[in-house]
Amino acid sequence: MPGYGVVAADERTGLLPWSWAEERLRISHDYWLATSYDDGRPHVAAVWGMWLDASLWFSSSRGSRKARNLTRDPRCTITTDNAWEPVIVEGEAEAVADERWLRAVLDAENEKYDTDYGMDMMDPASNTLFRIRPARVFVRPTSRRSGFRSGIRPDTRSRMKAKSSITCCWFR
Repeated sequence: MPGYGVVAADERTGLLPWSWAEERLRISHDYWLATSYDDGRPHVAAVWGMWLDASLWFSSSRGSRKARNLTRDPRCTITTDNAWEPVIVEGEAEAVADERWLRAVLDAENEKYDTDYGMDMMDPASNTLFRIRPARVFVRPTSRRSGFRSGIRPDTRSRMKAKSSITCCWFR
């Protein structure tokens, strides 16, 4: 891409594997979730999350601002916590009450965060489990020495093509 120091996608150089983004989605300790109030104002909150089954999962109290926002409008953005190598996911949050997923996400959370929560924490009467399937993913890997930034875009062969300084991956 002229002016950004990123080669054209068809040159097939400077590619990052999709595993680069997935690894960061998997290991991030915290995630920043952006939703919107009913009047359009932004709302951002930190959440714990798990990357499972090509989706980002997190839970929240049913009465929390983020849960109420997502119930009204499921469109959201969620990012990893590393500002040097962020992965930014856009998608729609889906409430999931299937006991198989409640258990799988709880087990993953207990392992990842070294906690010992019981299934009562996942009770759909008081807590909502959300799944975000990525629609678009932006990355911005940054060299601390050079400041170079690059975006990635996975194609159907699970490769990422450099696009611009912050753009982007399409999944659907």
